[in-house]
Amino acid sequence: MLLDAALPPTGLKDIPSIARAAEELGFDALWSSETTHDPFLPGALISEHTQRLRFGTAVAIAFARSPGTLAYTAWDLAQVSKGRFILGLGTQVKAHVERRFGMPWPESVVGKLREQIAAIRALWHTWQTGDKLNFRGEHYKLTLMSPFFDPGPIEHPQIPIYIAGVNTGLARLVGECANGFHLHPFHSIRYLEEVLEPAIAEGASRAGRSRSEIKIATSALIVTSPEEDLFVRAQIAFYASTPSYRPVMALHGWEATAQQLSALAARGEWGAMPGLINHEMLETFAVVAAPDELPERLKARYAGKIDRLGVYLPFAPGERDDFWGGLIRSWRE
Repeated sequence: MLLDAALPPTGLKDIPSIARAAEELGFDALWSSETTHDPFLPGALISEHTQRLRFGTAVAIAFARSPGTLAYTAWDLAQVSKGRFILGLGTQVKAHVERRFGMPWPESVVGKLREQIAAIRALWHTWQTGDKLNFRGEHYKLTLMSPFFDPGPIEHPQIPIYIAGVNTGLARLVGECANGFHLHPFHSIRYLEEVLEPAIAEGASRAGRSRSEIKIATSALIVTSPEEDLFVRAQIAFYASTPSYRPVMALHGWEATAQQLSALAARGEWGAMPGLINHEMLETFAVVAAPDELPERLKARYAGKIDRLGVYLPFAPGERDDFWGGLIRSWRE
């Protein structure tokens, strides 16, 4: 089980020092998200300022981009980093795709993402082999690739694609065509084992793939102090209020609480929401431990179930250095 870190939402000028510190401490990968900044631009700087560290998007919003823009960007980052880049894609939700990115929301989320991934790989195949580009689907038609626009082959063309998801449709798609699954931080081990793992295996079986081909990555919610307790209860409450995430609560018999949280969120009563997250819910969705016990508690929960693990905190040198150093030392030991 590899130990990864997440970039904070910061400007590009801070990326080199963060990347160097992450590699020096011993993290295995550094992930960037699409919140307040472009998720791809840090990759060029991470590649330039590190030698070993893998990096990727967790996640880039797939439907905010065309297959061509995603394919070109990923190709360049894989080339410059000698194969250290991982393309992580997420669908987001309808409101954000339509009203934040100004892009259309598909009738079939799974169907469009499946086709988008196939289109990206068709472009990569053409660039690597010189074969004619001829991809035709319901959403995309790609048939033009003249030499002027063809970047040509690279040394590491097998770029991993991870898909983020919460529910079974995207989990089946992971099994069908992706290299990895970004498991949402709002999860439980029971939900992973009883709902998502069977869906991934079903998708893999349909596609004639082995489940062992697919890696699972996640960020664990952690509570090591009273301040983190309040923060994590608020995060759980926020995620649980989202209707599309409701199956996670329903599995544990907490659907009524999820409905209450949705009603509070609709009224903008955010301050009241963390109080609905009781201790059982907290310990189901988060690892609660003293700082020196955290590595062993993380391993106890995730060993054999997760391939890449991080904690739900951004990594920033100079902030909580004792925590990060202790986590890495204990993890390696």
